[in-house]
Amino acid sequence: MNIRNCPDNMKMAHLPLKIGHVGTPPLKCQGIKTKLIPFIFRSIQWQEKDKTKWIEPFLGSGVVALNLAPNRALLFDTNEHIIRFYKDIQTGTLNAENVRDFLVAEGAKLLESGGEYFYEVRERFNNKGTSLDFLFLNRSCFNGVMRFNSKGRFNVPFCHKPGRFSQAYVTKITNQIVWASNRIRDKNWMFCAGGWKDALAQAEPNDFVYLDPPYIGRHTDYYNSWNGDEAKELAVATKNLTCGFALSMWLENRYRKNSHIEECWSGLDARICTHFYHVGSTESLRNSMDEGLFVKPGYSTADEGKQSVRKASADTPTVLSLPLDEVV
Repeated sequence: MNIRNCPDNMKMAHLPLKIGHVGTPPLKCQGIKTKLIPFIFRSIQWQEKDKTKWIEPFLGSGVVALNLAPNRALLFDTNEHIIRFYKDIQTGTLNAENVRDFLVAEGAKLLESGGEYFYEVRERFNNKGTSLDFLFLNRSCFNGVMRFNSKGRFNVPFCHKPGRFSQAYVTKITNQIVWASNRIRDKNWMFCAGGWKDALAQAEPNDFVYLDPPYIGRHTDYYNSWNGDEAKELAVATKNLTCGFALSMWLENRYRKNSHIEECWSGLDARICTHFYHVGSTESLRNSMDEGLFVKPGYSTADEGKQSVRKASADTPTVLSLPLDEVV
């Protein structure tokens, strides 16, 4: 792994951070953290230095890294299509001009076919796997779900909107490509297709690791298998890190509580907020949710003047509960 040191004149990322505008990435996926960025950024303490790096073993949509924009980052995902997509933006292979031209042309075919063209593109993507086709499918599939079968083939159906790629929608996506490109430009970011173990192996004492793994009991079919045993293994390995870390994970909804948190992530500082999921394959996955950010002690913030803080025992998290209106 070869990430260069930052020039002295580069602005370093600093958390906590009060962010006025949250940028939206060009990719959608279930569990995307766009609305939670202010909550996440004000809950963590970490100062980027010349030789430190921000590490994400589960990049997903890329929304956290893109909004923070550290100078040095190590960004992993097992989904090779996500990694290829952001590498193509990084190199300029994917840019505003070719994205606009592609979506206009392919959108016209989608409209003319009444939506059947979606499945032609899906088959083409599953055979060739280009970033342009990936973007097309991601923005025209059912409920913005990113899902692959056991053979690694994208299998989400069409959203039933043949006129999906209107001029306004294409402009919106194109602007998101431009924004992502600007956030990545001149940064020492490494995009790697691989698993969380490879990512954690690169962590050094002054780095910070942000984890957003597949949510136990929710969307675990995002790209490949994810089960309770691996989730437990992740918890053990993460809690042994010498650097700071934070984990995003659902805590509770109207139906049940997530027992995995108590079983595997006790002893951390917990910051909790309530928000609403708009992306999901079923209605039960699109309800209000208590979302937790579980932070290594010494790397979390607490504003006792504005929020109520409950000190927990040594075996349970310290909890800071944040109201919904401070998240959205």
